[in-house]
Amino acid sequence: MAENTKVNKIIKVLEDKKAEDIVVIDISSKVDFADYFIICSAHSTKHAQGLSDYVVFELEKEGLKPLSVEGLETGNWIVLDYEDIIVHIFFEPIRSLYALEELWSDYPPQRVSKRISS
Repeated sequence: MAENTKVNKIIKVLEDKKAEDIVVIDISSKVDFADYFIICSAHSTKHAQGLSDYVVFELEKEGLKPLSVEGLETGNWIVLDYEDIIVHIFFEPIRSLYALEELWSDYPPQRVSKRISS
């Protein structure tokens, strides 16, 4: 699967399960361990775990398995490593605390979806 196709597939899967505030950051010119970060928020730790499980499940249908999955047990900050794409799924208060986008502020994020209002 081509890289852009994989990014779009991950975004679609996240949107299907109501991930919030999805952002894509192209880090390919800065680091050699990945090309993209995809960052999103969940409204609870269970929602974050569900998002993670669904991404893994849907990408496995395409023959793609993560190299590693970290943080699934607590659901506060889950990292799915797909080699060239790193997916960060945050429980919203934790995302605000770590402010990952600010660490990569030299690389403007592409906002895919805004926060969903209740």
